[in-house]
Amino acid sequence: MSGLTVGLAIIGGLVLAAIVAWNAWTTRRNTPRQPELAPATIPVSAAPSDERTEPVFDEEVALAPLPLPERKPGLDGLIDVLAAVAVDGPVSGEAALAALPPTRRAGSKPFAIEGRNEATQEWETPRAMERYTAFQAGVQLANRKGALNEIEYSEFVMKAQAFADAINGSPEFPEMRDEVARARELDQFAGSHDAQLGFTLRARNAAWSPGYVQQSAARQGFVAGAIPGRMVLPAEAPGLPPLLVLSFSTQAALAEDPSHSAIREVTLSLDVPHVARGEQPFVRMRDAAIALAASMDGLITDDDGRVIPAEALDAIGASLEQLYDTLDARDLSAGSPQARRLFS
Repeated sequence: MSGLTVGLAIIGGLVLAAIVAWNAWTTRRNTPRQPELAPATIPVSAAPSDERTEPVFDEEVALAPLPLPERKPGLDGLIDVLAAVAVDGPVSGEAALAALPPTRRAGSKPFAIEGRNEATQEWETPRAMERYTAFQAGVQLANRKGALNEIEYSEFVMKAQAFADAINGSPEFPEMRDEVARARELDQFAGSHDAQLGFTLRARNAAWSPGYVQQSAARQGFVAGAIPGRMVLPAEAPGLPPLLVLSFSTQAALAEDPSHSAIREVTLSLDVPHVARGEQPFVRMRDAAIALAASMDGLITDDDGRVIPAEALDAIGASLEQLYDTLDARDLSAGSPQARRLFS
């Protein structure tokens, strides 16, 4: 065999090896990162078994119980139109419940009836086995769908009047023009001070599998949400909205084999008016984003894919403090029942 032939053979072998190495590297790069498996402990006395067992993931990924549903706050003249309903004598809770309208909305606005409990003198949603000496009907002035309008106000009046007629009560309604004007002013304020922040974490190189994202987020305190592809950082008090939400592709979370689903970005979000200032939600959001980006080899970006530098994060935090002050001055402090209702 000539030296030329040998040389060509060597070159061909090197090229083939390079191609194999390239393909292996590309495959590894494109394979979604998988969650780490917890080391299995096998008892000494255990005998070998042919039965197939599934791998056990890190205990931190175990699904924590979801927060209890939040008790809906009562009517409040700050954000509700209120109509007093006088009655001649105590009305049973059963009679009040039977008189309630089938729907609890007037257009896009929440509608509610409360009664003054004869025993406690507290306003509450009517309950069986209780007696009530007065009632009030209310409809919310504004929410994220806009301000209460004339048509919604008229629907509120009809629902409240029907309830009053059923219990032999006498309603007293405020002037529609004044309440609609108040609704528009409140809606304008809310629209100018509504803040829903979001960071996008994007993979630098290899994509992530759903299990990898869940395991990484669980280490930062997140638990599974009610919707596939959604995790939440729960509030300390039961029943309150989550502090933060982390979301990724629902389709990837529901895939037949999630381990092969490639996720290249996740979103970390904060609904500012829904979380109390004292919880320091933005600080926790910033810290979680930095920790996740470091552990998952990702970048913190905005919706357009621009990387957010550390100094920009600090500037956002300073702006939020001003927003908190404005909400406090309006008696709509972030995390209060009134703010959560208005910004919903």
